[in-house]
Amino acid sequence: MILQLLLIACVSWSANNAPKPYSEQADPLVATQVPNQLKDVGIKENLGTALDLNLPFVNDQGQSVVLAQYFGGKKPVIISPIYYSCPGLCNFHLNGLVDGLKGLDWTVGNQFDVIAVSFDAKETSDLAKNKKDNYMKVYGRPGSESGWHFLTGNSETVKALTDSLGFKFKWSEEMKEWSHASAAIIISPEGKISRYLPGIVFEPKTLKIALNEGSQGKVGNLIDSLILYCFQYNPHKSEYTLVAFQIMKVAALFTVLVFMFWMVPVWIRSIKAERKL
Repeated sequence: MILQLLLIACVSWSANNAPKPYSEQADPLVATQVPNQLKDVGIKENLGTALDLNLPFVNDQGQSVVLAQYFGGKKPVIISPIYYSCPGLCNFHLNGLVDGLKGLDWTVGNQFDVIAVSFDAKETSDLAKNKKDNYMKVYGRPGSESGWHFLTGNSETVKALTDSLGFKFKWSEEMKEWSHASAAIIISPEGKISRYLPGIVFEPKTLKIALNEGSQGKVGNLIDSLILYCFQYNPHKSEYTLVAFQIMKVAALFTVLVFMFWMVPVWIRSIKAERKL
């Protein structure tokens, strides 16, 4: 009975938080040749890699900082490699990320932080500040500003960070812009890469589980921990899917606990009755 209820609850939660399908969706394009502007561009997932937290950057206030200032506690961090003058993809990425974060009952700066870092070494903190101001208005949660960080850095620093992240980009002279991919990268409180969430659409369910996973369950409650245990990331679907075997293990544990809860009082009463004889 407990197994059935737990399975129903997890399936129902998953279904209620599943992304809504588009009514019209084009078939994926099949390419036989990679365009020149996309060669050597993409993301290699370096899960478990520790970032160099001593890397120096400049924040959106023009102050010199190091990555270590945003780590060391129990909060996970989302890093988004972008560039602030990007005419398209970076804006779509940030728009999608903010939309996903607005759907969470967690708030940036409380349970987690967000770092947007420019991989264009020519960009300045003034551009970073303007971008931050715009997205703080879109996010619309006063007091969360301390959890959002928009950084710039020199070419050596940028290369060191993007190499660690496995983020490959290059300048397209033909397009007069950077060719790059898009991903929100979850970093543990200790500075290790925990999960890659590629694309420009981020479901609140996926973000929450990934953040809780990145913190090893330290920022969620008991229900969040149970959900994390019952779901596993599917890289082919870029989302977390239900694992029936995990549910069975949780249900078995609950069965044992309920049995003990029921038997212990009986056992105690039995001992007391024997002593009166």
